[in-house]
Amino acid sequence: MPAITRRAGYPWWVVGTVCVGAFMAALDASVINVAMPTFKAAFKENLGTVEWVSIAYLLTLTSMLTVFGHLADIVGRRTLYTLGFLVFIAGSALCGASPAIQWLIVFRVLQAVGAGMLQANSIAIVTAAAPGKSRGKAIGIQGSAQAVGLSVGPALGGWLIGHFGWRSIFYINVPVGVIGTLLAVMVLPRDRLVHHREKFDYLGGFLLTPALVALIIAFQKGYKLGWFSGIILSLILTWLTFSAAFIWWEGRVKHPMVDLGMFHNRIFTLGNITGLLSYAAMFGVLFLMPFYLEGVHGYPATLTGIFLTPVPLAMMVVAPVAGHLYDRYGARLLTVSGMTITAAGAGLLATLGMRTPFWLVVVYLALVGAGLGLFTPPNNTSVMSSVHHGRFGVAGGILNMARSLGMVLGVAFTGTIFSILQNVFVHLGLSKQVAVLHAFRYTFWGVLILALLAAVLSLGGKRDEKNSGDRREYEPTFEF
Repeated sequence: MPAITRRAGYPWWVVGTVCVGAFMAALDASVINVAMPTFKAAFKENLGTVEWVSIAYLLTLTSMLTVFGHLADIVGRRTLYTLGFLVFIAGSALCGASPAIQWLIVFRVLQAVGAGMLQANSIAIVTAAAPGKSRGKAIGIQGSAQAVGLSVGPALGGWLIGHFGWRSIFYINVPVGVIGTLLAVMVLPRDRLVHHREKFDYLGGFLLTPALVALIIAFQKGYKLGWFSGIILSLILTWLTFSAAFIWWEGRVKHPMVDLGMFHNRIFTLGNITGLLSYAAMFGVLFLMPFYLEGVHGYPATLTGIFLTPVPLAMMVVAPVAGHLYDRYGARLLTVSGMTITAAGAGLLATLGMRTPFWLVVVYLALVGAGLGLFTPPNNTSVMSSVHHGRFGVAGGILNMARSLGMVLGVAFTGTIFSILQNVFVHLGLSKQVAVLHAFRYTFWGVLILALLAAVLSLGGKRDEKNSGDRREYEPTFEF
């Protein structure tokens, strides 16, 4: 380790190590969607049961991100990140060996715990390790690694399932995780902890977790069960009750899980809101496009995931460039431009018809991805640079939690609008194919509004200075 830490490019070894975890988690998230029909057939279960393979993972991951970010600020990010690799490896191996769907769901929860440890700390580790003048570039590279995982996942998942069976999509995580663990042990620096004497906020975690679980399930099931159904209203009431109790408690406890004063910081607050909206727009696009590709053009479901890869591919290309540009020009121009481009892409997707050439669909999807790639690294860098280094862990956890909620919100928002409009057009006497096309088009205007709202809020939430975070009092979190 000393030989590595003395090298001039040592921070980039840290970034590379974090990129392994970012790639692995993104790969797993994109592969799992391809496998859903296979799970249904292999376990002879209905779709409602099989969906919990994905839902259980998302519930656990989102509810644990802030908890693990807070814990990392106390016990150390290196420790928790390394442990995250080990838990994710164990969860992946057990998923692959699952004898029944119930066991697969249980082991997906374990896998999500490991992923939560990784995701909650990844951006905090990169922010602390990268020199201020290169922080945007470093976060851009990390974002590109995530996009690579999202890009190759559908094709790799289909190939693995076709040649080696569904268990292989979990076993593939094991060698990647082993490499990540070794790199974490050898490369990641020791934490110089600021809050190591603080007590972990157990009650805060107990109150936050059910609030997030209730909110996510409500988002997941609302447009299917009806937003005014008894189940959904009960979930919303649960979310409101536990959220109010959490805010009350965090304002009174000596060492809170979330320092509510962080939200008095305009850059931090608006950056998280726009991050949520950007992911809502992205996953709204990813949710809607299969209806067009399958319902209008008749493409098989096995191909639709591959057809959506222009979005993460464009993000992969643009994200490192955007991070580098942030280091020179600051966040505002890039974040506003990025979400405006995404809005333009969504507006163009709203014009698709039955005879639109496929190459044009690819261009429009790539435009959405390019806008997101231009927005995300500057936004993340701006948010993380706006907080004290001793709160990088919880700040990174909140940022990732906001994006996860954005994913669920995007699907719920577009799913509700699309479902209502499709039923309206069918009742008006249109054929199912034409009803799907019209509902698809009008729903995309909702996605455009989400992106434009993020662009407008970015005007007020970012500073124009280059590397604004370095103008704050800042001390390196790590000892090199």
